[in-house]
Amino acid sequence: MLNRRTMLAALVATTASARHALADGGMSRISAYAFSFPELSGDDIRLAAFTGRPLLVVNTASLCGYTPQYAGLQEIWSEFRERGLIVIGVPSNDFGGQEPGGTSEISETAHHQYGVTFPIAAKAVVVGAKAHPFYKWAAEARPKEVPRWNFHKYLIGRDGYIAEVFSSVVEPTDTRIKTAIAKTLADT
Repeated sequence: MLNRRTMLAALVATTASARHALADGGMSRISAYAFSFPELSGDDIRLAAFTGRPLLVVNTASLCGYTPQYAGLQEIWSEFRERGLIVIGVPSNDFGGQEPGGTSEISETAHHQYGVTFPIAAKAVVVGAKAHPFYKWAAEARPKEVPRWNFHKYLIGRDGYIAEVFSSVVEPTDTRIKTAIAKTLADT
């Protein structure tokens, strides 16, 4: 049975796809802006609200050796948000069972321990048949660059398509990520 969120996401995806098809003379490709995530607070993070802005979408976990990357993600958010970058954390328990808690535990880690102010989604599946639609889309676009662990980073360009992919071992403040973000912000 379809819930309201799923139906809304499908409607947005269909509308965005139709618009893109007309712009491309009949060819259609769904962009990242067609998706949404339930927000940790209960609202929705509709990527369509950020159309034309670069996105850094990162699957996160509270009990991972990479969890301190929350601090680097917050630093990137603070540095680039005024120029248009949106950072979105997507908690997932897919790797090593390192996000076993619920909303309050995730919020404690992200907001209280690391001072995160960027949007955090509700816990989601990021790999496999039950993956969130955004992650299925990303896996189809970049099948060799799917998340293999927590803190995998997708940088979405202003056009709504994957510009760069960074593995878990690449710190958010790494020069490669900052350079890629600056490039996507400069693209018009």
